[in-house]
Amino acid sequence: MSLSDELTWRGFINQTTFDDVKALDDESLSFYIGVDPSADSMTIGNLVACMLARHLIDNGHKAFLLVGGATGMIGDPDGKKDERNLKALDEIETNKKAIVEQYRRIFDGKPFEIVDNYDWFKNMNYLDFLRNIGKHVALSNMLGRDFVQTRLGEGGSGISYAEFSYSLIQGYDFVHLLREHNVTLQICGGDQWGNSIAGVDLIRRIEGKEAHVLSAPLIVNKTTGVKFGKSEDGAIWLDSNKTSVYKFYQFWLNVDDDSVEEYLKIFTLQKKQELGALMSMHRSDPGARHPQKELAKLVTTIVHGAQKTKQVEDITSVLFGEKLLSEMASQELELLGQEIPTAGTGDTVVNLLESSGLSASRGEARRLIEGGAISINGGKISEDVTIDQPALLKKGKNSFLLVK
Repeated sequence: MSLSDELTWRGFINQTTFDDVKALDDESLSFYIGVDPSADSMTIGNLVACMLARHLIDNGHKAFLLVGGATGMIGDPDGKKDERNLKALDEIETNKKAIVEQYRRIFDGKPFEIVDNYDWFKNMNYLDFLRNIGKHVALSNMLGRDFVQTRLGEGGSGISYAEFSYSLIQGYDFVHLLREHNVTLQICGGDQWGNSIAGVDLIRRIEGKEAHVLSAPLIVNKTTGVKFGKSEDGAIWLDSNKTSVYKFYQFWLNVDDDSVEEYLKIFTLQKKQELGALMSMHRSDPGARHPQKELAKLVTTIVHGAQKTKQVEDITSVLFGEKLLSEMASQELELLGQEIPTAGTGDTVVNLLESSGLSASRGEARRLIEGGAISINGGKISEDVTIDQPALLKKGKNSFLLVK
């Protein structure tokens, strides 16, 4: 399968300046993607463009991974109803380092070069920028952007000159990378189309050359109806300190049947034939959730590595009765204790249920036990007992207490 056919099959083709995306099959291009350090982690929304970049790299295209040290000092106003609060410079520096490390994990073993747009903006003279860059940008184009119209329209919050200029600053990134590295393609998320087109227009006006943009679609959580992004409630982060590896794995494990095939195409490198076989298994036995398990494994491995993925797989197996607690390594037990409530040994199940909040009272705890709703290490109990050794206490299907 050609690269253009594969990207089309996977659903990566959203908007593009190419007349025909088969141009990606003809020659090796240099391309870039960019992330602003507005937070100390990317989200799975950013991961979409990163996976698109993985396919380009695997097909011989050269990658430049940009961290926006300069643009991050302003903040992208597109899609924002109000003016952003400026980040402190030391916070931007910390965020940049964190994003670079995530780039390195996601693209581990692949050829790429990391660049920071602060490096070419830090010594730039303001008057030179206006004369050499700003002179080529029509004000009508900038005023025509949807977010500008929204901010300046009736009831809008207004927009500062700094945020108004953001797309011009980002557009110059493309010009610089063309000049220095012969970059002729930018890939981005669908919400960055306007900013990216600004770079294409600048290159045409200043350099008299042709450059292109390919945007990936914005992935929407079909359950919540919102896009995968850091500004949305419940964002799934790539940093394990913000979204633990276990919660990251569980997010993918719990995706709905309507979404799982789309996510496998976008967020994994699984081949078409393999994915087809997996979905065929799913249609025969949907309760086994084979695609969700494969999705969770593959995406977690890309973001967090094989070792941590194996640990959370083992934890999940214990929680859902596929593996005994006694089979867990001490490190896995420690990780489990970070994800679910814990209590000490030597107490009765009734007391543990009440003190942990799994039951509202001792009376309710007894009724849960008598009704067969409580299990210890996978075995149902029918009367109150004292737990004097490590155990996993479970209420119903998804409420747990680790006793250790």
